[in-house]
Amino acid sequence: MRVIVVGAGSLGINLTKNMIQQGKEVILIEKDESIAKELAETLDCTVINAEGTRPDILEKADISNADAVVACTNIDQNNILIGLIARDAKVEKVILKIDDRQFMDVANKLGFYYMINPSSISSRYISDVLRGINTIELSNLVRSDVRFMGVMATDQVIDMKLSEISLPENSAFIGIYRKDEFILAEKDPKLHEKDELILVTRADLINNVNEALGRNIKT
Repeated sequence: MRVIVVGAGSLGINLTKNMIQQGKEVILIEKDESIAKELAETLDCTVINAEGTRPDILEKADISNADAVVACTNIDQNNILIGLIARDAKVEKVILKIDDRQFMDVANKLGFYYMINPSSISSRYISDVLRGINTIELSNLVRSDVRFMGVMATDQVIDMKLSEISLPENSAFIGIYRKDEFILAEKDPKLHEKDELILVTRADLINNVNEALGRNIKT
C-alpha cells in the first residue's frame, strides 16, 4: 500500500511511523525545511520538503499511483484543497484532518467521508477528566472485527426514520448527533441534513452499510 501524508505535525509523524511499521510505502510532504530535513534522517520513508497543496509537488509524489492520501496540515482549507487534488487524481482513500466544524460541513458537502477532528476529541476528553469523569477510549471497546462508524446523512436517507433504513445483519444504529445534541436510536428520529449517524457493524460489512446509507464508496 502506498500512502502520501501531507503535514508533519504530531498526527502526521505518528501516522507515518505507524504505516512504516506496518510495512507500507509512505511519502511524507512537509513544507518546513528544518523539520523535513530532520525527518528525512530519522524516518525510513521518502520525505519531500515542499508545499503539499501544489499539484506539481503531489505529482512529484506520484499521487496518481497512491492508494491513500492523508491531508493533516494545520490549515483546514489546505487539507480540503489537497483532498480535491487527490480525488481528481482518482485516489481511492482520501482522509482529511479538519479542526473547524464549519469546514467539516464544507468537506462533507464536497463529498468527503473520511474526516478526523483530533482537537474536538482531545478537548472533550480533557473536559471529562476535569469534571472527574473517567471516560473509556473507543479504541479500548473494539474487539476482533467490530467497527464503530460515524456517517453523515446523505440525500438518500434524509427525511427517513432510522427504523426505515435497512442495515445488514450484525449492524445497528446507536444514535445520531444533531449539532451538539445526541439522540438515541431507540427514539427513532427522522433524519435531517447534517445529522451524523453513529452505528456499530462488522469490518466485512462496512461496504454494505455504506450502500444502505447511499454512500458510494468502497473500503
